[in-house]
Amino acid sequence: MTVTDFNGRTVLVTGASGGIGGATVRHLAARGANVIAGGRSEARLAALAAETGARPLPFDLTSEESVRGAVAALDLWGVVNCGGSGGGTASPTDLDIDRFDQVMRVNARGSALVIKYAAASMIRLGAGGSIVNVSSQASLVALLGHLSYGSSKAALDNITRVCALELGAHNIRVNSVNPGVVMTEMAASHWGRPEIAGPYLDQMPLHRWVTVDEVAAPIAFLLSDDASMISGVSLPIDGGYTAR
Repeated sequence: MTVTDFNGRTVLVTGASGGIGGATVRHLAARGANVIAGGRSEARLAALAAETGARPLPFDLTSEESVRGAVAALDLWGVVNCGGSGGGTASPTDLDIDRFDQVMRVNARGSALVIKYAAASMIRLGAGGSIVNVSSQASLVALLGHLSYGSSKAALDNITRVCALELGAHNIRVNSVNPGVVMTEMAASHWGRPEIAGPYLDQMPLHRWVTVDEVAAPIAFLLSDDASMISGVSLPIDGGYTAR
């Protein structure tokens, strides 16, 4: 099997109604995966399903009952945890603890819940599998104003490493991708401001924003058997920003 052939394996992509999630659904569907597109926006999921043939599955990452009801009965080979919350930006002294809790609840707790029920499905089927968590460069380097978001993604990277350790005995690999700034709707309000965008791009060796397809393609690689000996890694996709 190569990265271009998933042979009908069933992969759940959360956050599929967003930019990176939607691109990931398209990449996987084009490579022969049976994709289940999870998210909260039923209208966006329906449009994506009509385009790609993916199965829409609306559920709420912040509710264990909702995650369990959506995921526990699925026969899964793979998962992409792409559902996320930005939470805005603030200095430590201006921190809104309720927003901090919400970001952690979605980005870290929500991903852990999906893994909890998806991994049980994979273990039950006994065919191994692969999980990719969509983290961020904000977990690898400090970014001004990103206390909530960076902390949630650092937690997600640790979830990745612990799950790789725990699930390896079942031939389940777990990795993270850590994109730089992708100019999605969620990111634009902060990173789209000239006084922030200019200095950031000046410091990046490749001097441009990451595209959603440039994140989706490495996700597909890490899911695939081409990455069969890769587990527990956090892969920067950031144009060299974190190499500074």
